[in-house]
Amino acid sequence: MYLLDLSHTAHTRARTGIQRVARQLQVELTRRQSALPITWDPYAGTWRGLDDWETANLQATQPRPGRGAKWPWSARWQGRWRRWRRTSAVLPANQGLIVPELFSPAVAAAFDRIPHSGPRIALFHDAIALQHPELTPPASVGRFPAYLQELLQFDGIAAVSEDSRQTLADYWRWLGVASTPPVVAIPLGLTAPDRAQLAHHPSAAQAAPVVLCVGSIEGRKNHLALLEACERLWQQGEKFNLRLIGLAQPQTGRQALARIRQLQAAGHPLRYDGAVDEVTLEEAYASCTFTVYPSLKEGFGLPVLESVARGKPCVCSAHGALGESTRGGGCLPLTEVTPDALAAAIAQLLTEPGRLGALIAEAQRRPIRTWADYTADLLAWIDTLR
Repeated sequence: MYLLDLSHTAHTRARTGIQRVARQLQVELTRRQSALPITWDPYAGTWRGLDDWETANLQATQPRPGRGAKWPWSARWQGRWRRWRRTSAVLPANQGLIVPELFSPAVAAAFDRIPHSGPRIALFHDAIALQHPELTPPASVGRFPAYLQELLQFDGIAAVSEDSRQTLADYWRWLGVASTPPVVAIPLGLTAPDRAQLAHHPSAAQAAPVVLCVGSIEGRKNHLALLEACERLWQQGEKFNLRLIGLAQPQTGRQALARIRQLQAAGHPLRYDGAVDEVTLEEAYASCTFTVYPSLKEGFGLPVLESVARGKPCVCSAHGALGESTRGGGCLPLTEVTPDALAAAIAQLLTEPGRLGALIAEAQRRPIRTWADYTADLLAWIDTLR
């Protein structure tokens, strides 16, 4: 059995990409009886297994505003009581530690306090905070160099894409680090839909096509370019609805939120749902005609493959990790994700049913890599590090 650090995810009901990965990995490892979820309790000053309220956060299907970790006062007092009573939790014997999250300095400093007899593994998602600091919250930019140094204490790093693996290796090489842990690319999985039901969904009978964009509203997701592209098409007389789903980042997403409100006030067919539960997300995929993921840079880009797995083509970048996702078909990859390029791609799929149909067929034929596949590959790789 492995210890699975969920110090952040267990204290939030947000469903950003990293938190979704952490939750799905917890589900798969628990199903295999291969992991015990744990958290660093800053109030007790100790590592421990999860309390009931933390487990409820992991299992919750209804998201809440904000992505930060929240500790109720009762949990804070309970932690302080544990510290005062000096009742530190005793973690069981284990095969090692898996850390799927972007961890804080306090958690990093506490890793050495976890007893383990096997390898310590971290998932690496991306280094966008360093690559695009202008599109990243300042706190994340300031934190990242130390985080990349702290990854050196692990016995192995599982990057979520080849692009992320290469980014981390290049950064350590640039620093002149002589000895690094092994870094391997293990692509993420998906929650597989029932394709038999999807194939018969009557989305084509809608009055107007629906273009869906799933992703947090933040600078690097490039929503401003998408909104400009759609405004141009509406002004040219194209008939379609744009639906946006995703939690807003209050700093880097502010401009996009303001632009959304402007376009809605002007009477354009634009719907913004914010963060939604899984049932609503599935309904959105089922009812859309195709999706657009205009992000400039991703560590993986789950919404691209989630769209394709549901038989809905996706317009996205042809570069980096997103380019890796397009190689199996069902995507319309763009060499640049500018307003001009996005408008041309959306117009093509709206006006050329043959092209849209070909991409739908590619998406429906494409095999689905599941979270069970991902977990099996991760555990098999960890076994090689013993």
